[in-house]
Amino acid sequence: MIIDSHAHVVMPPESFRYMAELIGGRANPSTTPKVPDASVRKAAEELVRSMDAVGTDMQFISPRPYLQMHSVKPGRVTELWSRHCNDIIARFVAMFPDRFRGVAGLPQHMLESPAERAVPELERCVNELGFVGCLINPDPTESEGPTPPGLGDQFWYPLYEAMTRLDVPGLIHSAGSCSARESYTLKFINEESIAVVSLLNSKVFQDFPNLKIVVAHGGGAIPYQMGRFRSWSVRKGETVTFDEQLRKLYFDTCNYSTEAIDLLLKVAGTDNVLLGTEKPGTGSARDPLTDRDYDDMKPVIEAISWLTDAQRKNIFECNCRRLYTRAFRTDEEC
Repeated sequence: MIIDSHAHVVMPPESFRYMAELIGGRANPSTTPKVPDASVRKAAEELVRSMDAVGTDMQFISPRPYLQMHSVKPGRVTELWSRHCNDIIARFVAMFPDRFRGVAGLPQHMLESPAERAVPELERCVNELGFVGCLINPDPTESEGPTPPGLGDQFWYPLYEAMTRLDVPGLIHSAGSCSARESYTLKFINEESIAVVSLLNSKVFQDFPNLKIVVAHGGGAIPYQMGRFRSWSVRKGETVTFDEQLRKLYFDTCNYSTEAIDLLLKVAGTDNVLLGTEKPGTGSARDPLTDRDYDDMKPVIEAISWLTDAQRKNIFECNCRRLYTRAFRTDEEC
């Protein structure tokens, strides 16, 4: 089975009209969005066709991060938009229960505590909608103003408590960027790199030993810069190596470079990497060298010669099954 652990919902056109109303009215007043089943099904079928084209059996879908509007004021805007996106995802799952699982977008806003809006929406998505995970944006300000503490800070503990209580992993995935120096794609990589270092230099995994964290896009710059962090760890006199600390985290393969994926698997270990494509998304462009879309990741992993069949199965399926325990009705052997 090929499980794509990192993908995003294709929203119907009616949803974008609702988005415009939310932004224009700043959620006051706010209308109740009406999206017909036919529009939802058309969008879901588009995503299924994309999956079928590359041999994906199941996708874990979340809201498109750069559209989450975490920095738009007031916080009620992102609260209503997150709820709408999550409701649309739940309808996708209901229409195609064998093809999709829901991952919640959280209404994080600026410097608000996650306890205010994010935790209640996570609880709703898991307990009422059957979602299996959530997104975590390390910088809800989207570069607009002072950033919140790093993910190793107790500021984030209400969210970590809820995640462990509900037994759902969090996918570290930045959202939009208001910076003229930094596109949202670059911000993804920067925030993931900062998040890894912040988490591994904190007591988070001592305080929450069962916390499950997946770092998107192959861990940002971390695998490429391992030598610097190994040296840093030795200079600080740490008894646990940086490589050992890294095993507390999981990573996806949303990095559309064969060389980078090969490096990621060697650095992070094949037990800690999950297939992820974000297809359709940034990588949905034709690679002139292979004549495949860059985000067609299955052939890339199949072509890495040093992987065993068991290791490929872990990356394609079993690591995801072990991590996302809410995602499957039966515990098939891996």
